[in-house]
Amino acid sequence: MTATQPTTTPAAASWPPGLPRLLEYPRVPVGSILRAAVRRWGDREAFIDHDVPLTFTELGQRAHAVAGWLADHGIGKGDVVAVHIPNCRQYVPVYYGILLAGATFSPTNPLLPAADLAAQLTDAGAKAVVTWDQVLPLVRTALDATPVETVIVTGEAHTLDFAARLELADGDVDLADLLGGDPTDRHLDAAVDVDTDLAHLAYTGGTTGVSKGVELLHRNVVTNVLQSACWTSGSVPDLDEHGDVTVRQVVGADEYPLGPGEGRIINLTPWFHAMGVVGYLNGMVMGGTTVVIHMRFDPVAYVEDMARYEVTSIGGAPPIFVALLQVPGFTERDWSHVRGVSSGAAPLPVTLIDKLSALLPNATISEGYGLTEVTMMASGNPSFRSGTRKPGTVGVPVFDTEISIRSLEDGQPVPQGERGEVCIRGPQVMRGYWNRPEATAEAIDADGWFHTGDVGILDEDGYLSIVDRTKDMLLYKGYNVFPRELEEILFAVPGVAGAAVVGRPDEEAGELPVAYVVRKGDDAGAALTVESVMAAVNDKVTHYKRLRDVVFIDAIPVSAAGKVLKRELAAKEREKVSG
Repeated sequence: MTATQPTTTPAAASWPPGLPRLLEYPRVPVGSILRAAVRRWGDREAFIDHDVPLTFTELGQRAHAVAGWLADHGIGKGDVVAVHIPNCRQYVPVYYGILLAGATFSPTNPLLPAADLAAQLTDAGAKAVVTWDQVLPLVRTALDATPVETVIVTGEAHTLDFAARLELADGDVDLADLLGGDPTDRHLDAAVDVDTDLAHLAYTGGTTGVSKGVELLHRNVVTNVLQSACWTSGSVPDLDEHGDVTVRQVVGADEYPLGPGEGRIINLTPWFHAMGVVGYLNGMVMGGTTVVIHMRFDPVAYVEDMARYEVTSIGGAPPIFVALLQVPGFTERDWSHVRGVSSGAAPLPVTLIDKLSALLPNATISEGYGLTEVTMMASGNPSFRSGTRKPGTVGVPVFDTEISIRSLEDGQPVPQGERGEVCIRGPQVMRGYWNRPEATAEAIDADGWFHTGDVGILDEDGYLSIVDRTKDMLLYKGYNVFPRELEEILFAVPGVAGAAVVGRPDEEAGELPVAYVVRKGDDAGAALTVESVMAAVNDKVTHYKRLRDVVFIDAIPVSAAGKVLKRELAAKEREKVSG
């Protein structure tokens, strides 16, 4: 085990009582998480999809079967397997099977256009791809120019029955062949070097441009799963009798009412996203949490399953919570069984936090912060009962993690309370960008600090607030305008259901702040006008931050991971100006 010493020291009120500032991270591959969970949780339901359960025992068997098939077909250490399917019951044994075979998991968004999919498969050097039967024709058009040799196909039939057979063309492999193989653990990952071998080759969301492959070592993934799991459960890393990694809760039920093996959640976060595969897949497996899988977001179905399964926690990106609040009857139900709300992918508006707090009286609402480049998590608000949670912040650096705020002009540390670029250093930081040494050198400096491109502030207690993306920042007549500040005001305007601020190019001013606004379906929403929205914002800000226009829109464009796609709105503004 190894430990590192951070220099950032958050206030005691933010730190779980009884937990050390440093953790010892076992030097094991990611497959060790599954092995320990199978022994510890056995016949407990790990995942439920379309009312069909998958126990921890069966998950282990199916994952080892997948690993064995891959190994027998020449896929192992050094090979990349792309997974191009939505969240489903079979995703989990496929994921672990790839890693247990010693290969590298590379998730792809199943909604990618053919050209983008081809580019990612080619960049990753994928040897095999696991895809969905309904998009197989699209995948076929993307494969010709890629190095992919093996196409493995699954579909909803396997969600209901792992042994179901698909009608496939010659050459395509039915995932049932993998899932139904020998479940023996052949320890195919024994040769994995946790410090040099890639567990994940994960591509950035590309909300501001071209996606880049992020190299995440086995050490990175195991470390960040432990950082997250220990932070949210009051635990420390532990090894079982076989030397596989799990967690041991050391903080009492007065602070953490739910122990390992007691949680039930609904997961919507895509497993091709960092928060999904690290937090809502690996983290749940390690903690013995039962996960109800929802492939798509249906707010009414989500609310019904919250009640049906008496879920103990809910989580996701802010747009999910906004939608839940609008489901008829949601505000009248008894949600006392919900003990936790976690949010990521984008800042949670303070007004939304207040509404959730009122409706979920027993829940701690914790915002966290992270990026694909730091595996998943870098900071989090306290999830223990007596902890100080500061609405509007994303908490404090987690175990072994340092956060520094650097000047946007010269890169030097700024005084406490001043805005600057968020920089992160810790054992969860990626090795680098795949085949992009220049981009890696630009992102990670000589001292090991990863420069995030996010603008933030650290307060006197070490709590981080994310102000904006540096790439989202507008320049109006030489003044920096941060859209997030204006969006917080917009979310507090009665009748506003969603908002995003972007820049409109202007020869004289540089960029004019323009708000895209979604009306609520009520009287307040119907009453909104361009003038009323502008007045509600502009009365609260200095002259150079004022909105110059408002555009009403049916929905704010977001990625599958819940991040606002401001580039699409900015493109609309450029088109207006260019004619």
